[in-house]
Amino acid sequence: MTRTRGILLGVVGVVLLGVLWEAYKALGPANGFVINGLTVLPRTNDLAMPHLVTMFTRLFEPVTSAPGSPALWSAVVQAAGFSLGIAAVGWLIGVVVGMLLAILMQRFRTAESALLPWVVLSQTVPLIALAPLVAGIGAQLKFGEARWQDWMSVALIASYLAFFPVSVGALRGLEAPDRAHVELMRSYAVGWWKTLVTLRIPASIPYLLPALRLAAANAVIGTVVAEVSIGLRGGVGRMMIEYASASSGDPGKPWAPIFGAVAIGLIAAGLVAAIGLGLRKYRRGEVAA
Repeated sequence: MTRTRGILLGVVGVVLLGVLWEAYKALGPANGFVINGLTVLPRTNDLAMPHLVTMFTRLFEPVTSAPGSPALWSAVVQAAGFSLGIAAVGWLIGVVVGMLLAILMQRFRTAESALLPWVVLSQTVPLIALAPLVAGIGAQLKFGEARWQDWMSVALIASYLAFFPVSVGALRGLEAPDRAHVELMRSYAVGWWKTLVTLRIPASIPYLLPALRLAAANAVIGTVVAEVSIGLRGGVGRMMIEYASASSGDPGKPWAPIFGAVAIGLIAAGLVAAIGLGLRKYRRGEVAA
């Protein structure tokens, strides 16, 4: 019942968002709300805010007028799959790095004092500035005959955003066991490694699952932003830039890759939720990261 209720509330939220969109378009001013020269609410003309029907109808039309051009939804699905694959690689790297950092910080208090401020500070660096730098350094790397590819830079940026919530959430989870339980393990002369595997990691699941969901969302955001910054073709990030140039004559087209990016986020969150189903017995109560 809880799961069904959540799905219904999600559907109601999407429908309500669509109703608010059309209501504002019908009642809002054509030039938007402007305060002291600053536009605080968008314009309602068809170029800035096309009707929902226009957006969804455009999905089933060809990308261009050229003969043999595929349907727009097909191109978006292909680009979304490309971006989702990169985001998944970045998420996996971020989870591994985040878990290793959390274990290291839990094991050594000195490491926590030294690393945790830098972990937090790392998230203040803007991706727009970081992505070209990573791509430039990666272009100079060689592994024998293999060369660094642009998609690897995008995956690295995605992992950069994904590792932070995992490291913080896992650290809180690893420190969650009751002191009595930890002392019991010590009284039986159980080593640190076995205590970690049998006590601390299972106790961290309620903290770790929300962190994994947040990391998945961060990986998708990092992938889309890095694709735009680096100029990697094939994903929804680059598609947004390319289709934005057609907004003046085809207002429904630029929204297609945006829908693709939303779908990627939902799929990523759903996959993490599926992982949570396998860890159901450890989910006594999830704690926000």
